[in-house]
Amino acid sequence: MMKNIKVLLFLLMAFLLVGCNDNTEKPEGSEKPESSDEETKSEIRVALGGQPSSLDPAVTPGAPTKYTARHIFESLLTVNSEYQPVPMLAESFEISEDGKTYSFILREKVKFHNGNEMKSEDVVASMNRWIELSPVAKSVFGDSKFESEGDYKVFIQLETISSEALDVLATPKQFAGIMPKEISDAAGPEGAKEYIGTGPFKFVEWKQDQYIHFTKFDDYQGLEEEASGLSGKKEALVTDLYFDIVADPSIHLAGLQTEIYDVSLSLPQDSYEQVKANSDMKTYLSLYGNLALVYNKAEGLFTDVNMRKAVNAAIDSEEAMLGALANKDLFELNHGYMNKFQKNWYSESGKESYNLADTEKAKEYLKKAGYNGEEVTLMTTRDYEYMYKTAVVTKEQLEKAGINVTLAVYDWPTLLEKENDAGSWDMLTIGFSTVTTPSQILYLTNNQHGYTDDKKIAELLKDIAVSTSVEESQKLFSDIQEYGWNEYLPVTDYGFYYDFFGSTSKVEGMTTFEGPVLWNTKVLK
Repeated sequence: MMKNIKVLLFLLMAFLLVGCNDNTEKPEGSEKPESSDEETKSEIRVALGGQPSSLDPAVTPGAPTKYTARHIFESLLTVNSEYQPVPMLAESFEISEDGKTYSFILREKVKFHNGNEMKSEDVVASMNRWIELSPVAKSVFGDSKFESEGDYKVFIQLETISSEALDVLATPKQFAGIMPKEISDAAGPEGAKEYIGTGPFKFVEWKQDQYIHFTKFDDYQGLEEEASGLSGKKEALVTDLYFDIVADPSIHLAGLQTEIYDVSLSLPQDSYEQVKANSDMKTYLSLYGNLALVYNKAEGLFTDVNMRKAVNAAIDSEEAMLGALANKDLFELNHGYMNKFQKNWYSESGKESYNLADTEKAKEYLKKAGYNGEEVTLMTTRDYEYMYKTAVVTKEQLEKAGINVTLAVYDWPTLLEKENDAGSWDMLTIGFSTVTTPSQILYLTNNQHGYTDDKKIAELLKDIAVSTSVEESQKLFSDIQEYGWNEYLPVTDYGFYYDFFGSTSKVEGMTTFEGPVLWNTKVLK
């Protein structure tokens, strides 16, 4: 069936892309009025750009898994629109006076998709498996384990206090999906063999390279609070939810135009204006993360902070982001290590050293560094075109300041191999997905993403981890960002960029939060 659809789309594509709708562009955020009394379809078909490695969210941080699995699995805590941890499968939680014990009262009468009630033994098995599989969870919880107390209470006692524990428990990336104990216990390192959760949709079928099929879970026990981020009310408004696996973005666009697909999660970025201007479609921007120029601080020229400051001074972030993403709607100029929606972490500190676009200042720093025209290797990939385009613009900007830049372009797997070899590169353009705690910011720790090995940053991260107050943690993180931008410069952040999703105008209620949110969503006939 899907192969026939793809053939049809290829035949239609030339006509459709030339004869596209030429209506006047809509104002940002405008869309057709929501309707409650029209007939609706019984299914949603979503074009997914890549096949998940698994639907078990504990085993991978990959976007295809995150986009799909959130509709069938739920966690103890989740995040609202301000990235604040809030209860989901937990009724409530409390932290002991010494800050080491976290206790969770579970919601009662919550059913798994197999009809069994969720109880503490299921939660304990799922959570302990997640701690072992998730590097982030392991770094926070270490050898600590969840334990049960009766059927509806679980707790974990940490060896040391951690201000990051709640954020990690609520993370939407490689999250701790709760499943029945017997399934969790039987799961291997590749993931669970059965996909049974508590969410508003339940798993039906996965035809490799074709589609993943979920259906409405009639016994879903939801919350009544207003939907916010990934929290609050979840209601399946369709009977069937299909994720059609379609690698070619141009087919996504043609599929929306012919209404074969209701939603696309992988449209061509250069089609943004076309889709936005089409009254038969809707656009959705979902914050992905920040785009950065990473400096190799282990070997070579950029072990000298003056070289890093020279490059940072020369960077025109707006020009680079526009060159990479083509439209100002698809990015935001902001220097934060965390984004502005992350209420507990966002900071304005260090802003004075961002987006300087000052060639003369760059030359001053080059003189301090004793730079004498040595070749600088800027590594990038064409597998992610926005990374490559960012590198091209950056090369031009640095050459104006007198820096001799050579682009080293690799496929993505090779780039990752080269990144581990500190002797083979000087700078790297790369995107980092949103994280929920400072310790997860890869370019602040000593790994292949620039080899940040700085005593002050390490100590501040450690102080954040054991802080007992939000205010103190915020101040410490602000200090990291201030020091990072004005003194150490682990990277130069260009800004934040957005995923671009689309739907037909008949889709109502869909929202985005680090991916699609398809509960509370319907499709008009």
